[in-house]
Amino acid sequence: MQDRSLSRRTVLASATVVAASATGAVGVTATPAVAHRRDSRLEKIISRMSIEAKIGQLFVPYFYGTSATAPSRLDQDRNLAALGVRTVAELIARYHIGGVIYFHGWTNNIQDPRQIAELSNGVQRASLALPTPIPSLISIDQEHGVNVRIGSGATQLPGAMALGAGRSLADARTAGWISGTELAALGIHQNFAPVADVNVNPANPIINIRSFGADAGDVGRMVAAQVTGYQQAGVIACAKHFPGHGDTGEDSHTGLPVITHTREEWDRIDAPPFRAAIAAGVDSIMTAHLQVPALDPSNDPATLSPAILQGVLRGELGFDGVIVTDALNMQGVRTKYGDDRVPVLALKAGADQLLFPPDIAVAYNGVLAAVRSGEITEARLDESVLRILRIKEKAGLFSGNPYVSRKEVDRIVGARRHRHAAARIAERTTTLLVNEDRTLPLRRSQRKLLVVGASPAFPTDDTRTTVPELAEAFDDLGYRTTHLATGRTPDTAKIDEAVAAAQGRDAVIVTTDNINATSPQRTLVSRLLATGVPVIHLAVRNPYDIAHLAEVRASLASYCWTEVELRAAARVIAGRVEPRGKLPVPVQRADDPTRYLFRSGHGLSYDGVD
Repeated sequence: MQDRSLSRRTVLASATVVAASATGAVGVTATPAVAHRRDSRLEKIISRMSIEAKIGQLFVPYFYGTSATAPSRLDQDRNLAALGVRTVAELIARYHIGGVIYFHGWTNNIQDPRQIAELSNGVQRASLALPTPIPSLISIDQEHGVNVRIGSGATQLPGAMALGAGRSLADARTAGWISGTELAALGIHQNFAPVADVNVNPANPIINIRSFGADAGDVGRMVAAQVTGYQQAGVIACAKHFPGHGDTGEDSHTGLPVITHTREEWDRIDAPPFRAAIAAGVDSIMTAHLQVPALDPSNDPATLSPAILQGVLRGELGFDGVIVTDALNMQGVRTKYGDDRVPVLALKAGADQLLFPPDIAVAYNGVLAAVRSGEITEARLDESVLRILRIKEKAGLFSGNPYVSRKEVDRIVGARRHRHAAARIAERTTTLLVNEDRTLPLRRSQRKLLVVGASPAFPTDDTRTTVPELAEAFDDLGYRTTHLATGRTPDTAKIDEAVAAAQGRDAVIVTTDNINATSPQRTLVSRLLATGVPVIHLAVRNPYDIAHLAEVRASLASYCWTEVELRAAARVIAGRVEPRGKLPVPVQRADDPTRYLFRSGHGLSYDGVD
């Protein structure tokens, strides 16, 4: 996979940038003397760069296709329409791009591990062909759980709220290390994880199970553990979304949320995880597109706020790493200013990396015009470029050959030992919420099962859905299983079909996904309970679903529906392993939200201990 005909040339090109890495592993703080020598070398590189090249280092755009130079004709046409070029190699050459981001699905960047690695090598070849050859920093959103980009072939791990339920810092660190090790083998150097938001609002539409939980101290400890794991694996971690996105009822992709916390509340609720991440040596922090009047009364989004980025994040919290904006195509950052001004204002506020501009030409030329007019000084550009080159060096991109090899991909990505560790971690996260009359674990006589209910598609593979995958997991455990997907909004006919299918079964496992007071999923569960067949409820997304199901006698939360979490839940239901998870968030009563149904820390075991 490595292009050996270019290997020596590339190594020599890299050597003109930096002779060798001087900082060691990612996350290890260099001594002042070493840091000074490193910065001196990086500053020499910067001194040889044109204004255009410096601006290009700041941008992290998307692109279409599975190849850097030979994407499909369709992807070439999509690139031409959106970016003005046919390939990412041309994009890098035109704008001196310093990094790119991979997505699954809509950009068609990701098929399988070998293809991803070859794409990464192609991106590096294009970057090292620039007049000043600087390796590219390749990024991804691989949070795991609900927000994952690389599916097939890579190890799937429990998401943040599941890890929060496991309450093991060692497991959180291990999950970060496994993920980071596999990303590094694929040539991906920066992961926009972990989420440092504290999910104190159960109705949060954008964070929710992507958060480790509702307790700021617990979230901070888990964030620090994951930062350590990622960066020990050689990948730049990124805590997000500063100054905190956990208490909002609006999605910043479609609007501009407002966080109404007082300054005291922000210090107590939102700040601790970011302080913990910084103490753990996190190398990048992502901004949030939301207003926090207590920190900046101007009503600008945090991404564009000097008071928040320079005053609070750099000044008060002492962070001197890379500040990366959340995606600049999101409506939350575009409500007040045009796409040419948003990147300029972000830089003036203190950001370094400009992620995912909706129009790269407009954004790039907007920054170039601001520099030429003197609105942004070249010295200000140099500050951000230096920070970006620092993390490139820490990721090992200046230590010789930035390419990855097929042999290492095959050895590391999806390795048996990684999958085994992920399965054991997932088992420790599944949470037993209700178990009246010792309904669980299933008895030996209960062999004929029906799996029914909401069946969301897997995050990276819409050909695989929850209900049949869960049924298969029970089949693999020796059960005789039938299944029926009824969806999130089952109609009367579908509910009748489910009730009929329950006849003659020894038990029914019913999955739910985001129940509310008017959800027909409640009717489905009620009708199944009326059959007299034992019913086991599994919330495959939000643990809050149980608040709307007062009649169920057995209920569990898996916090997501990927294969690793579904199979762990099946093993717990079957009694092959004990339930060990504890709620990382409180669950309020549906009839009286001022009271708790379950407090954070609730979780049953099969010996009846809470």
